[in-house]
Order: sequence, then structure tokens, then C-alpha cells
Amino acid sequence: MEIARKADPVINSTTTVKKGLKLKKILTNYQLYLFLLPALIYFIVFHYVPMYGVLIAFKDFVATKGIMGSPWVGFKHFERFFDSYQFWSLIKNTLGLSVTQLVVGFPLPIFLALMLNQMRSEKSKRFVQTVVYAPHFISVVVLAGMIYVFFSNNGLINNLILMFGGDPISFMAKPEWFKPLYIASGVWQETGWAAIIYLAALAGVSPELHEAAIMDGANKWQRIFHVDIPAIMPTAVILLILSVGSIMNIGFEKAYLLQTPMNQPSAEIIPTYVYKMGLQQAQYSFAAAVGLFNAVINLILLVAVNKFAKRLSGTGLW
Repeated sequence: MEIARKADPVINSTTTVKKGLKLKKILTNYQLYLFLLPALIYFIVFHYVPMYGVLIAFKDFVATKGIMGSPWVGFKHFERFFDSYQFWSLIKNTLGLSVTQLVVGFPLPIFLALMLNQMRSEKSKRFVQTVVYAPHFISVVVLAGMIYVFFSNNGLINNLILMFGGDPISFMAKPEWFKPLYIASGVWQETGWAAIIYLAALAGVSPELHEAAIMDGANKWQRIFHVDIPAIMPTAVILLILSVGSIMNIGFEKAYLLQTPMNQPSAEIIPTYVYKMGLQQAQYSFAAAVGLFNAVINLILLVAVNKFAKRLSGTGLW
């Protein structure tokens, strides 16, 4: 087949013409490619070049010998992690926190965007948007401090409980309270900001569709279900794929800041474990192996969910 293709002058001519058209298109729109260049350089320098360091996951890294000079040990560090007594508890905590956050937090921005889109008073709409967007700009450190102030033994919530005759609850000491506090604070902080993308998608819905639906006798709820939701569904699918693809990469900052010696059985997740092993205990190769395992799981989930979503809805990342 390849020999026939090389020998066929028509195919060769067509290929040359296509390449010429692509080059001409690039030269015609060179300004756009120049805008793309800084982002491309950024990803190459900070995302692709550092992949070279993944090699230390398969070596006993010694800083004085460098990456190439350190002895090769294969899957030794992966086996150590799989055999560790913490392995299943780390997987359980990480998946439990990530999946719960996804199930609770993913639909809420959609509901919020649909409700804001139905508000007719622009003044009220702007006020609500400002209120729900504002928490996003609070840093994680400040948010963790707020949680301690509100939920510590002498915090506001326990003072209210005592005021109504109840017994104080050690929110920060009991492992079963870690997940609700983590999820609730994340929903409060990020729901409004995440709704922006859906509001942008709803802004692109043609008013003629709503007018036609009204002419057909559709009420407000019917217009939401048959006009608005189908319009934002492709956006929702893409964001869901991205969320599932990073399900094991739940941010360690808030989890680390909210950890206490007493709630650690449910608060220790893979990112905090990697941080402690790599930076606090200087076990670089072992931490790199755990991090690589985490990244591979994310990659598998991303590819699988993208394929499933594309087959189901026709929308995917590629």
C-alpha cells in the first residue's frame, strides 16, 4: 500500500497541495500563531521538560549523583507503596473526598447559572452574582483560618450549640467531620465562580428559541429543560470530563491545612502524603513514584470518560 502510494503521482500531488495550503494558511494568520507561542513555550518549559525528572521514580535518587548517576531500581518504590499499610486508606480517602466533591459540587453551578439566567432584574442579578463570586477570591489559608474560627471548640458554631442547650462538638478533632467541612467550604467558595462558564453558554442561546417555545405554550420550567439545558450540555460534558480526569489530584493545600493529629485517619490523601514523603522526609524517589501512580490513574480516567462521553453524547475533548 505504501509503495503504491509513493508511486501514484496523483496522491503525491494532492499531498503536496494540502501541505502548501496549510503553510499558506499559517503564514496568512501568523499573528494568531504568535499569540499562541508564549503559551506553547510555557507548557514546553514547565510541563514537558520536567517530565525528565520522572526517572527518579525508578531510581534510588542521590542528589550528589544526579538523576542519571543514581542507581536504577525499577518498580521497587511502587511495590513499597502498594505493600504499605497506608495504601488502601489513602486510596479510600482520596477517592471518597474527590467523588463526593464532584457529585455535590458539579451540579450546583449549573443550577445557580440557570436560576441567575431567569432573573429579570439586572440590579438584583448583579448583586447575587457579586455575593456568590466573592468567596472565590479568598485564599485557601484564610479559608482554613475561617473554618478553625467557626468550628473550633470555642468557635461560633459551638457557642451557638451551647446557647441552645446542646453539647459542643469537636469538629476539628473527629475524622467523620473532616469530609463535610471540606466539601461544604469548597461548595461555598467555588460554586459561584464555576457558574460563570455556564452563564456564558446561556448568553449564547438565541432569544428566538425562547420566543418560539412561548408561542408553543411552554412555561418557564419547560423552557429551562428543553432550551437552556440542551444549550449548556456540551459545556457541562467537557467540564465533567476534565473534572473526572483530575479526580485524584484534589488540591492538597486545604486538606493539609485542615489536618490535625486526631482527624488524620480521614484527612490524609495522596497529595498530602506525597508532600510529606518528598519534602518533609526527603524520600524523593518514593514520593515521585506515588505521584506518578496518581498521574497514571488520572490519565486512564480521563481517556475512559472522554471515550464514554463521546459515545454517549457525541461531545468529547478529542
